[in-house]
Amino acid sequence: MTIAPPPLSTPLREINPPKWPSPRGYSHAMAGIGTFVFVGGQIATDNAGRITSVGLVAQARQALRNVRTVLAEAGGAPEHIAQMTWYVLDIEHYRALLRELGVVYREIMGSHYPAMVLVEVSALVEPAAIVEIAATAVLPVGCPSSPVDSPLNR
Repeated sequence: MTIAPPPLSTPLREINPPKWPSPRGYSHAMAGIGTFVFVGGQIATDNAGRITSVGLVAQARQALRNVRTVLAEAGGAPEHIAQMTWYVLDIEHYRALLRELGVVYREIMGSHYPAMVLVEVSALVEPAAIVEIAATAVLPVGCPSSPVDSPLNR
């Protein structure tokens, strides 16, 4: 894994209409300018590509770590995530574990809450996976992978 320098200021701003109920654990929308990073669906695989964790909370923890690792490789950090989509096999199970999942989310991603989507699906490509998480991030100009700093622009 590449160690990324500390992130520059986030290029994102939350969009939460003032007359709407305040969101908890997500934002209604995010807006930003910069380099887009599209993180494909991450599941609870280890460095060898094996799923070794059991249960939704443990698998969510590893999937979030994997999202964070991919984002760091691009020069980003959790505060650069504009949108995150969670795919779960059982939405009622997710709801029952919401408090524990919130603790895990904050442990891995901090207190940045992007626009979120939660989708119940009938199956995931990896049969042992019970959650998959995808993300879209916007890196500010000046981040290592920003086009302004790209070797192609030198």
